[in-house]
Amino acid sequence: MDIQAEKIRLIEWLAGLNDTKTLNEFITLKKKKEVDWWDEISVEERAEIEEGLAEADRGEVVPHNEVMEKYKEWL
Repeated sequence: MDIQAEKIRLIEWLAGLNDTKTLNEFITLKKKKEVDWWDEISVEERAEIEEGLAEADRGEVVPHNEVMEKYKEWL
């Protein structure tokens, strides 16, 4: 099976589809298959992100220009 050819045939068929029920079934399938990146990262990564957001909410941030100045030799 040539997967690329099958995808093209499916796209062509879908482009000509006028049946809203079938189209909605495809939309539902697509939503079921989509993965949220948040669910794919580790607990530790989530904790780090949440801590970073909490720091930002508290105003504990460094302005972009200061960071760029500090690390300009590596950029």
